Amino acid sequence: MRIILASNSPRRKEILSQLNIPYEAKSSDYEEKENESDPYKLAMLFAQNKAKNVAKDIKEEALVIGADTIVYKDEIMGKPKDRFDAIEMLKKLSASSHSVITGISVIKTPQMTIATDYEETLVKFKELTLDEINAYIDSGEPMDKAGAYAIQGLGSLLIERIEGCYFNVVGLPIYKLSVMLEKFGYKCLNN
Repeated sequence: MRIILASNSPRRKEILSQLNIPYEAKSSDYEEKENESDPYKLAMLFAQNKAKNVAKDIKEEALVIGADTIVYKDEIMGKPKDRFDAIEMLKKLSASSHSVITGISVIKTPQMTIATDYEETLVKFKELTLDEINAYIDSGEPMDKAGAYAIQGLGSLLIERIEGCYFNVVGLPIYKLSVMLEKFGYKCLNN
């Protein structure tokens, strides 16, 4: 069965490629505008809307995957707008735990049968000095990442431990995705 990733995220593509899942990536034109304060509902809504945006144009049988990752600590933390914003985010995450929530949606076309769920991972940051924060920001890595860090890069040096799925923090909770795909008849290990 055709697998379509409704994303151009290099991290999500890399995860699927490592698992030898044949797929194609189609960027979603969906713009995240909803005003929802519940991070679980928001992540699932964004994931589903991204998948729907791509699935509506697929006429043959396929499974379209949408995902959206949110960093949450007292509030939803998106991508930093600028250096100051990144500093404030990293200060807030320092010496504390936060949630990384990824909404994931799978749509079977052409029927438009939808399954949507989320995965949550707790991430504990070490206590960061201002010098460490500035050095990390100078690397350029945090500027296009939710919560201003990337666990798969230099950001791994900031993280004391995680509880839950590592791949969820990267942006695609692969175990959860495999369970959802299996419900649609696609087995990741047998295809």
